[in-house]
Amino acid sequence: MSPGRLGVLGWPVAHSRSPALMRAALDALALRGWSYQLLPVPPALFEETVRALPQSGFVGANVTVPHKLAALALSDSAGRGAREIGAANTLSFAPDGAIAAENTDAPGLIAAIGAPLAGRRCLVLGAGGTARAAIWALRNAGASVAVWNRSAERAVDLAAEFGVEAVARPGRSEVLVNTTTVGMDAYMSPSDALTSLGLRTDQIRDCAYVVDFVYTHGPTPLLVAALQLGVAVVDGRSLLVAQGALSFELWTGVTAPLDVMERALGGE
Repeated sequence: MSPGRLGVLGWPVAHSRSPALMRAALDALALRGWSYQLLPVPPALFEETVRALPQSGFVGANVTVPHKLAALALSDSAGRGAREIGAANTLSFAPDGAIAAENTDAPGLIAAIGAPLAGRRCLVLGAGGTARAAIWALRNAGASVAVWNRSAERAVDLAAEFGVEAVARPGRSEVLVNTTTVGMDAYMSPSDALTSLGLRTDQIRDCAYVVDFVYTHGPTPLLVAALQLGVAVVDGRSLLVAQGALSFELWTGVTAPLDVMERALGGE
């Protein structure tokens, strides 16, 4: 693909670390003519802005909260994962302005966990676009999936759509996946995080893996609780690198330098 502009669409998006890892990858591979930037766009202007990007030299964009469902809705074509998930986190722009949508959150989650999931009981916390990707990915990996959300009705609707179980309160699981925003507050204590997520310490202790899509400068409060109990964790940085690498390869046609991307996040 010819060089062009890339970015990440979100609202807010100033906290995103995608520019750091993407720029590091472009520099490491000496891909001249490429750039990557923040694209803060409120929901009311999302479609208008995205449709104008190809005319401004953009060839692709990552999509984050709260635009993942809208990104799929405005696309002209979509990969199987994005279609079945009902949300997209990666957009590619053709020279004629056509928009193609993909979802790299789902395969990124499986790659970041890096362990067989068939037959394992997994609990997904949340009911947004990222939760949709996690449920689809885990179910397709052969896991038994349950979903919990503070708004029980949303969990029920989402579970029915994907053919998984909705639970009124979090129960025991082997793999716990947090897709909510709980933990973005750096000053939240581990105990407060568990309370906000309806979890008890013994439920964390029973897990083989605790996964948190939230990424901060250090472990989130949920992951701190898991680490204190000796449970293996997958943090938001690992997930960001895994899904970002897939987007990078889709746009550039070049294998992403994972080690470089990981260092770019770790050094911040």
